[in-house]
Amino acid sequence: MIPLSESLAAEDYSLSGYSSKLSNGEKKPDTGNIEEAELSLRESSSLNYEEARALLGRIEYQKGNIEAALHVFEGIDIAAITPKMKLGLTRKVERRKRQSHDYAPPPMSIHAVSLLLEAIFLKAKSLQHLQRFKEAAQTCKVILDVIESSLPEGLPENFGADCKLQETLSKAVELLPELWKLSDSPFETILSYRWALLHSWNLDAETTARIQKQFAIFLLHCGGEASPPNLRSQMGSSFVPRNNIEEAVLLLMILLRKVSLKRIEWDPSILDHLSFALSISGDFKALAKQIEELLPGFINRKERYRILSLCYHGAGEDSVALTLLRKLLNSNEDPHCVQALLMASRICGEKPNLAEEGINFARRALESLEDECNELEGTGNLLLGVACSARSKSVLSDVERVTRQSEALQALESARKITSMKDPSILYHLSLENAEQRKLEAALYYAKSLLIVEGGSNIKGWLLLARILSAQKRFVDGEIVLNAALDQTGKWDQGKLLRTKAKLQIAQGQLKSAVETYSQLLALLQVQSKSFASGKKLHKDLRYPSASFEQEIWHDLAHLYISLSQWRDAEICLSKSKAIDSYSAVRNHVTGVLYERKGLLKEALGAFQAALDIDPDHVPSMISTACVLRRVSSQCNAVAKSLLMNALRVDRMNPSAWYNLGLLHKAEEGVSSMEEAVECFEIAAILEESAPVEPFR
Repeated sequence: MIPLSESLAAEDYSLSGYSSKLSNGEKKPDTGNIEEAELSLRESSSLNYEEARALLGRIEYQKGNIEAALHVFEGIDIAAITPKMKLGLTRKVERRKRQSHDYAPPPMSIHAVSLLLEAIFLKAKSLQHLQRFKEAAQTCKVILDVIESSLPEGLPENFGADCKLQETLSKAVELLPELWKLSDSPFETILSYRWALLHSWNLDAETTARIQKQFAIFLLHCGGEASPPNLRSQMGSSFVPRNNIEEAVLLLMILLRKVSLKRIEWDPSILDHLSFALSISGDFKALAKQIEELLPGFINRKERYRILSLCYHGAGEDSVALTLLRKLLNSNEDPHCVQALLMASRICGEKPNLAEEGINFARRALESLEDECNELEGTGNLLLGVACSARSKSVLSDVERVTRQSEALQALESARKITSMKDPSILYHLSLENAEQRKLEAALYYAKSLLIVEGGSNIKGWLLLARILSAQKRFVDGEIVLNAALDQTGKWDQGKLLRTKAKLQIAQGQLKSAVETYSQLLALLQVQSKSFASGKKLHKDLRYPSASFEQEIWHDLAHLYISLSQWRDAEICLSKSKAIDSYSAVRNHVTGVLYERKGLLKEALGAFQAALDIDPDHVPSMISTACVLRRVSSQCNAVAKSLLMNALRVDRMNPSAWYNLGLLHKAEEGVSSMEEAVECFEIAAILEESAPVEPFR
């Protein structure tokens, strides 16, 4: 039979071209009479059998007769024609390379190959329509196998430009991963995506970009971990992604670079997916860099400020984030952006020196809401309460302190009412603020409500409840709460719970039990340290206990051994702490306490001074220095009083500072001094009665 390419022009592939052939006496194919149409096509002298089926199947597919089209396509013997298609493609390339016409004619023309590959593609699409996804993927794969085995170096440019070969191939390359995805075959999906991107298919830039984006999305959301790609042709120093996230980030960064080079159109979803990928990996700084490298015009300036501030806040660079937010909230930009105002208030509210600015931001946010959703109003009041609370700790005036504390509780109560006791963050801060103001019954109520709302899923709620119970001197109840928390918490997260439990045991005089609890905690830290060192990757939020937390445990144990007069054990604990970090105010303070208990006051003063050199606001060191100076000489009372006043400036609720200040006033002559001493002792007694075993916050 005469090959199709020798009897038909390129336009004969269209529906109209083929319909004109049927009008010359051939019966138009019908879904109810496919056999007759096949017979008439078999008898045509201008088409061979497979090509005729390919054309008939395409007509049925274009008419929407999917099952009829599939019936026609299944009559094509793909296994039989595959070698002919491969040979036809190979000889076509050889002719182009050598520009010779001496070769024997190929068993199949390039037009016939194009027609049959299109038929295979439409067969795959038909199977997809009928939801036979695995068969569709296997059929579609045939097209890529034929091209790859025939042209191992890739498809030459403009190869088959006079037919639909390139168009069919591009569609097949893009379709294959989607079919594997629909057939719930994640491994094959990943392989087909990599195959599409690593082999030279001569795809246009937009098609390649679509495949890269869809592959990145699949890697981020497929729910399984793919093996790293085997890049045989890479350079020795090339980056090879180690997991799904890294591979997705790499693909999305490539897409952003293409956008910057104007090779593809801007697609906002690329940045959305990259933001998600880098957020879950914790690499906010890298995301900020990618946004900064985008050329102006892709995202507007206000959105740029907002996204960058989120990135830098997530990366822990709050000063940079706050600078960006101040620019955004400038009167010339967007001074009423509620989200930016709330974020700025949150950053400022966490820092006492910026708390006043945080209060202003929160109030501006509430004024800018304009009857928007209750959630935002609740968040605004929450941040206002947090900022007022932080400000109350840094003011010098007692009147202003009380005012700010009252405003904090009022704002938090408003947030609670707006959210109907359903927001865990609001309940936590409401309980915390009441506890710090020594309104323990209210604090206990909200702490219990918090546990109910969260279902006991958050360690912070358990710890706060135990601390409130310890402030009420209900140590046994506090330990029961912590035991319940330990039963519901995984081993990796038990560190802080065990530490608080040990302190409760010390408060009950159960020193031996406390030592055992600390030993259990140190063993847990050691296991975590070995697991991390061996390469087991923990989420960044679960990488506590850090070295600083372990150092705190050694300090606690040193204090415990000092109280038992076990100097050698205390010294061992301090040496362990020094091995972790020698530049520690707390370690120097504990060393000073050890010297003081031994009667070495001069050495104790030196250690306390070293602690204050590291941290001038270290309250325990200021109190201990004042105590030693008072013991050394009455002439040092003025210096000791100054130290205690500074300690109370930093921590107004410290009973030890009030008590020692009372002793200094008592040592002075005069009625007024005695009255001040009595007042100090009363405050110390009240605070001591409601002091938790460790700070509420």
